[in-house]
Amino acid sequence: MAALGLILALGRRIGTALQLRLWGIPEALVAGLLGLLLAPSGPLPLLPEPVMQLWADLPLVLLTLVFGSLLLGKPLPRLQALWRPVSAQVSLALMLAFGQYVVAGLAVLLVLQPLLGVSPIMACLIEVAFEGGHGSAAAMGPSYAALGFPGGQDLGLAMATVGLLSSTLVGGLVVVVGRRRGWLLSAQAAPPSGGGTSAAAPASPGATGPAAWAVNLALVGAAVAIGELLLLALRAATAPLGGAVATVVDSLPVFPLAIIGSLLMRWLLERSGRTAWASAPIQSQVGTLSADLLITAATAGLNLKLLQADWLPLTVLALAGLAWNLGVVLLLGPRLLPADWFERAVIEFGQATGVAASGLLLLRMADPDDRSQALPAFSIKQLLLQPFVAGGVVTVVAPLAVAGWGLAAWSGLCLAVVVVAGAAGLLLARGQSAAAP
Repeated sequence: MAALGLILALGRRIGTALQLRLWGIPEALVAGLLGLLLAPSGPLPLLPEPVMQLWADLPLVLLTLVFGSLLLGKPLPRLQALWRPVSAQVSLALMLAFGQYVVAGLAVLLVLQPLLGVSPIMACLIEVAFEGGHGSAAAMGPSYAALGFPGGQDLGLAMATVGLLSSTLVGGLVVVVGRRRGWLLSAQAAPPSGGGTSAAAPASPGATGPAAWAVNLALVGAAVAIGELLLLALRAATAPLGGAVATVVDSLPVFPLAIIGSLLMRWLLERSGRTAWASAPIQSQVGTLSADLLITAATAGLNLKLLQADWLPLTVLALAGLAWNLGVVLLLGPRLLPADWFERAVIEFGQATGVAASGLLLLRMADPDDRSQALPAFSIKQLLLQPFVAGGVVTVVAPLAVAGWGLAAWSGLCLAVVVVAGAAGLLLARGQSAAAP
C-alpha cells in the first residue's frame, strides 16, 4: 500500500508538471503507467508478485468507497420541478448507455464471433469502459472471470483508456466544429432564461481538520454498511426464488448499493439538522483519492500480452462505441434538448465516452462564461441514473444477462430501451415546445 501511495504521488507530480488536467487526462493514469513499468512483466520489475495480487483485489473495495462518499457532501435536490428540466437529459443519457450495448452486441454477433470466436461477454465492454471508466472496468473483472471471460478486466481497462483519450480529443474537435457552425450558446443572440434547474442551495464546505476527517470517514463507513445490509437483505429475499434471479443477486457486488447508503445517510443528516458533519471537501477528497488509487492499481496490473493479442476486437468495439456516441449527440441532441442543446449534449458525450471530468472539461470549452443550464441538468441526471448505469446495477447485471439469456436477447432488450427512451424524449420535447409561449 505504501508503494501504491508513492507511485500515485509521483504520478500526480508528473501530471501537474505536464498540466494533463487541461486535456482531461487523470494523473492517476500516469501513475498506473509508472506501476506498469515496475510490475513483474515490465522493463523494471521491482514490484513482487504478492504486491500485484494485493492490488488486484483493491478495485472493488475502492469503488465502493467512491460510491459511498458520492452524495454525502451534496444537498439532496428538491423534488419540485425536478423532472421537467432534466427529462431530455435523462432520455439522451439512457440512449447513449443502452445503445452502447446494442452496437457492441451487433459487432460481436455479426463480426467478432464469426471471425474470431470471441466470448459474448465482450459485448459488455463498451458500456463498462466508456460509461463506467477505469473503476468499473476494474471492479467488474472478477464477474467476467467467473463467467468464463478472464481477460475482460484487462480489455476493459484498455477500452477505458481509449475512451478517455477519445472523449478529450474527439470532443474538443466537436466543440471547434460547433463554434464554427454557430451551435454554441455564446454564438447566439441571448442566453436562455434559466429558472428551476437548481438542485439545491450550495453545500456548506464544512471543517477539514483531523476530527472532521474522522467523522467523515465514519459517515462513509456507515453508508457502505447500509449498502452491505441492503445486499444481505436482497439476497435473503431472493434466495427462496432460486433460479436466475437468485444467481444474479448472489453475483451483485456491494458498490451499486453503497450509493443508496450514501443517499440515506445524507437524508438522515438533513432531517436531523447535522449536515455540518459532512464536509464537502473531505467527501470529495475521499472519492478522488479512492478513484486515483483504483486507477493506479488497475492500470499497473494490465496484461500487455493479452492486449497485444486482442487489439482487433478492441479496435472494432472502440470505433463502434465512438460512432454511436457521436451520432446520438449530434443527430438527436438538437431534437431532444432545449435551446442550449450543444452544451448539454457535449457534456454527455464527454461523460459517456470518458469520465464525468471529461464532460466538464468539454463544457468549460463550449461554455466558459457559464451561460447555459447544462451543469445543473447534468448533475441532477447523474444523481438519478448513477445507481443504474455507468458502473451501477445495469452494468453489474449485463454480463449475467448475456450469459443467462444469450447475447441476442440482451441486445434486443437494450434496443427496446433505446427506442422507448428516444420516443419519450421526442414526445416530451414536442410537448414542451408546444407549451412554450
